[in-house]
Amino acid sequence: MIEKKIVLEDIAPVDLYGVNDSKLELIKKRFPKLKIVGRGETIKISGEEEDINQMEMMVNVLTAYYNRYGNLTDNAVEQILGGNKNGSGNKATTAAEALGDDVLVFGNSGLVIKARTDNQRRMVESISKNDMMFAVGPAGTGKTYTAVALAVRALKNKEVKKIILTRPAVEAGENLGFLPGDLKDKLDPYLQPLYDALGDMIAADKLSYYMENRVIQIAPLAFMRGRTLDNAFVILDEAQNATEAQLKMFLTRMGTSAKFVITGDVTQIDLPKHQPSGLLQAHRILKNVEGVDFIELDGSDVIRHKIVKRIIEEYEKK
Repeated sequence: MIEKKIVLEDIAPVDLYGVNDSKLELIKKRFPKLKIVGRGETIKISGEEEDINQMEMMVNVLTAYYNRYGNLTDNAVEQILGGNKNGSGNKATTAAEALGDDVLVFGNSGLVIKARTDNQRRMVESISKNDMMFAVGPAGTGKTYTAVALAVRALKNKEVKKIILTRPAVEAGENLGFLPGDLKDKLDPYLQPLYDALGDMIAADKLSYYMENRVIQIAPLAFMRGRTLDNAFVILDEAQNATEAQLKMFLTRMGTSAKFVITGDVTQIDLPKHQPSGLLQAHRILKNVEGVDFIELDGSDVIRHKIVKRIIEEYEKK
């Protein structure tokens, strides 16, 4: 006999428990050997470990269903819980497969986030096999968005303790010193694409909590110097604008229990002409290193407006 607590993160208690705990009662009937007490965002369970694990998977499936469809009726709960009355087999896995096992994250307002092209699916497969992955390709191919989704999935699955997102503070024709405000105000415009992706995937109050408690950290590349990044999913975005020294510095920050994803577009290097891109050097010298993988995305992966794909094709003809 063991005890365990499940903390609800992606569903409000009332949406899971139902009015007058109607849905929670259905869950209790499905697991009669367990003692189940739901109080606020915490469900306390006591019983045999196998039964507890089964129930936890069911709660995950019910949460995923709610985030996908935007509601969770008593009838839907009965259908998901039903069929496997004798406790044999793994009904939770069957239900999860029915929801789609290619889903990376169920985002806000029922948004389903998954790999949508072959190369994005290669990114998903690669990070499961390698600890460091480079995803290189033109704008609009979903490099950063897919990488952030992989990071959020790893955090939700408790595979890592934190997410660290970073970019070089380099943009075409801009200079930090000419932007108004304090240091954070100056840096935020450079990091906005990362905020946008996170905002699609994590509820606003939960995202604020994660950032206030440094579970999710967003910082310019220069701030990585001297750190050891462990138990973390780390993304370096816009890596084409990292110098050779900066990229080497970043790659050597990797701790023993970390995943690193480096994204970039070698056609949009904004460094001074005398300053070679570290991304080009890394591709040249690391492409045969075990545990490091390079995924090259192209125009076929563009998921923005169809005109973007045509623009990329025309620029490639130059």
